[in-house]
Amino acid sequence: MHKTDSLRRPRLACSCPIWRRAFAAFALLVASSMLFAQGNKPKLPGEDWESLFNGKDLTGWNKVGDEIWDVEDGTIHGRAITKRYGYLQTVKKYVDFQLSLRFKCEGDGNSGVFMHTDFKPGTVDVSQGIQFEIDCRIGQHTAGIYAEDGRNWIAWPAPENETVVRSEEWNEYLIKVEGNHMITRLNGVLMVDFTDPKAKMNDGTIALQLHSGGKGNMRFKDIMIRDLTKR
Repeated sequence: MHKTDSLRRPRLACSCPIWRRAFAAFALLVASSMLFAQGNKPKLPGEDWESLFNGKDLTGWNKVGDEIWDVEDGTIHGRAITKRYGYLQTVKKYVDFQLSLRFKCEGDGNSGVFMHTDFKPGTVDVSQGIQFEIDCRIGQHTAGIYAEDGRNWIAWPAPENETVVRSEEWNEYLIKVEGNHMITRLNGVLMVDFTDPKAKMNDGTIALQLHSGGKGNMRFKDIMIRDLTKR
């Protein structure tokens, strides 16, 4: 009996820690798998909006040109000081997306939101892109679409919607691009619903514009994007 007991005790003494370690390892594996699954679970529509502007600085953006872009009171403030164009473009590139922002015109200058944007190296010359117009003067086709491939205007708002834009006030702008289908809404009003038969859906940045002429004085805030791109 003494011999049998002496043989069993070491086995029992070793088995408990082994099982505990095995169980702990298994529990850790299960927990890690659950966290991994949650982290890779697709977000539901409406929950996948991301902010492009943190309200504090221009992290995630690059300046193109010599115009002034800075942050004031939680807004991006763009001021034209030369007779040339100026842009503030995202670091990240997009193909398909929904973009929501608010803008305010504090001068008579022309502005816009560009998509699929790229520039000739070292210049402010647009090499590719389509512009969604911003101009708070009546009759200047805000929320219309302007192509930078030589076609110029490709879609205007209906005449009765030319007065939807509000000068010296915040305007709500919603843009959707999916394939060659583009939709713009301004202050809750559908402005353009256009399918472009000649569109080239390039991968490019989104850019805020200050038009040439030195009069641009624009503010932007609440810039949110829902990336629909499938690469």
